[in-house]
Amino acid sequence: MFTKQGPTVRELAVQALSSTERGYDLLAPKFDRTPYRTPDRVLDAVARAVRGLGPFGTGLDVCCGTGAGVGVLRELCRERVTGVDFSAGMLAEARAAFPPGDTGPAVHWVRADARSLPFAPAFDLALSFGAFGHFLPSERLGLFAGVHGSLRAGGQFVFPIGAPPPVGSRAYWTLLGFDAAMRVRNVLWRPPFVMYYRTFRLGDVLEDLSRAGFTVRLQPLPGLGARPDGSPRARLVVAVREH
Repeated sequence: MFTKQGPTVRELAVQALSSTERGYDLLAPKFDRTPYRTPDRVLDAVARAVRGLGPFGTGLDVCCGTGAGVGVLRELCRERVTGVDFSAGMLAEARAAFPPGDTGPAVHWVRADARSLPFAPAFDLALSFGAFGHFLPSERLGLFAGVHGSLRAGGQFVFPIGAPPPVGSRAYWTLLGFDAAMRVRNVLWRPPFVMYYRTFRLGDVLEDLSRAGFTVRLQPLPGLGARPDGSPRARLVVAVREH
């Protein structure tokens, strides 16, 4: 998990004892060399699935981080792409990864809190990768409503969601232990660092998307494999702003 190019255990500890925003500012220069970056196979699987839902003119990467999702949007959108994140450090890395003047749609970067998106309904496609654990369940409806308000009529909000690990499996206990440790940390230490893996449950997510005004459907992501029972390991959530 920890390489010579990635953050040290000490650096990760300092990050974890910071606020969520400050923690990512500190991690940003080495973020792409950690397991926390969305793997290319996930990006590729989503890009293949979303390509058939287009065409798209404008795209928005919600919580863009260092810009992995922006790269996907530039493959899918003809006109322009916007990345929004609240971490100045992550945005600096993203800007460096997509310098002005390179080929492809123009990229705009906006520093803002995703819980209060500053956009008019101007986008055909919004997506997000790996960021939802940074929002408490009580904040999720507001987040989705903000994305809904940023899309044109007919616009789509897409993101992958993985199947939960089997109860009792190693992954199950790992995620349970991580979330428990984070809850204890946030009781004992301020400012809080919000990151939970088990609070983004599919049923709750679909309900909140519907309450935010979306029409929602799911489709499998076959490129990410299947579980032993034949069900997909991951699905693509496709939420459409109808009006």
